[in-house]
Amino acid sequence: MASSKKDVAMLSTLLSAIAPAVVTLGIGFMAAREKTFSPSDASVLNRLVMRYALPLSLFVGTVRTSRAELASDGMLLALIIGVMCLGYLLVFGVAHWVFRRPAQVSALQALSIAGPAVPFIGISVLGSLYGNQSTLLIAAASLAMNLFQVPLCIYLLSASAAPDATSAGAGPGGLQKVLDTLQTPVVWMPLLGLVITLLGVHIPESADKALAMLGSTTGGVALFASGAILFAQRVQFNPAVWASVIGKNLVLPGIALLLAWALGLPLTQMGQIAVTLSIPSASVVIMLAVQHQVGEQESASVLFLSTVLSVFSMSLFIALLAP
Repeated sequence: MASSKKDVAMLSTLLSAIAPAVVTLGIGFMAAREKTFSPSDASVLNRLVMRYALPLSLFVGTVRTSRAELASDGMLLALIIGVMCLGYLLVFGVAHWVFRRPAQVSALQALSIAGPAVPFIGISVLGSLYGNQSTLLIAAASLAMNLFQVPLCIYLLSASAAPDATSAGAGPGGLQKVLDTLQTPVVWMPLLGLVITLLGVHIPESADKALAMLGSTTGGVALFASGAILFAQRVQFNPAVWASVIGKNLVLPGIALLLAWALGLPLTQMGQIAVTLSIPSASVVIMLAVQHQVGEQESASVLFLSTVLSVFSMSLFIALLAP
């Protein structure tokens, strides 16, 4: 009886965390259907998010991570960061060099699979499930996404768009692309946040709240725009979309689970890692897709399906790894 109540509470927690994302997608879809908001308007909102809201969100999320949190459990931190970073590189390599997908599309697909939306919905999901233990999980996933995945994805999107894309990673042209990437607010602001964290500098609460106000709009605005894009282009159910959804919701957390087992981590931490990495794809993927006008339909489809199906995949990992 107690176990049944616990399962119901767990499912309720997941639904309450995922439902806002699905509803926001639906509102954007309906707005486009009623022609009060067109898919072309998404570029305007996207510019707001990429230039101001998302950089502020990443900065605040990074400075809220203390040095003590980073040092509290090195193995757990290293495993989450390692799986997300190496997972991104592996997916990009397979998509681009094995399946011959364009570099820009491969970069977005890698972020869709290896980038869980922990900075956006991790607090509500992981906080409800694990309480104070969720702090390190959120910090690890946020650092991997903010400081490695997003900057690398932006670089690959920009470099691949260049006329000399085949040699964009070398020579003066490649160096200029790196410098241009570092000058992007969505890249340098979380890097600045990490420096502040490592130096132990405390950001006043008033400044934190002031910066967080606009940053907190990131997920909602991106999901709304994604809904409008879904109305115009419809959800795709092709092999690439399903591969990304399965890879995101099951394969990546499954690999992390096997590594955690091989390293001898306790069952509780194994469950925390698997659930963290099975959180659905981040909305930043569709923002980058719209900004660079590549893979918008596929990215929006993966975001939608990953979000809807995450209730089942996350429930599976929680049930299998319950202590």
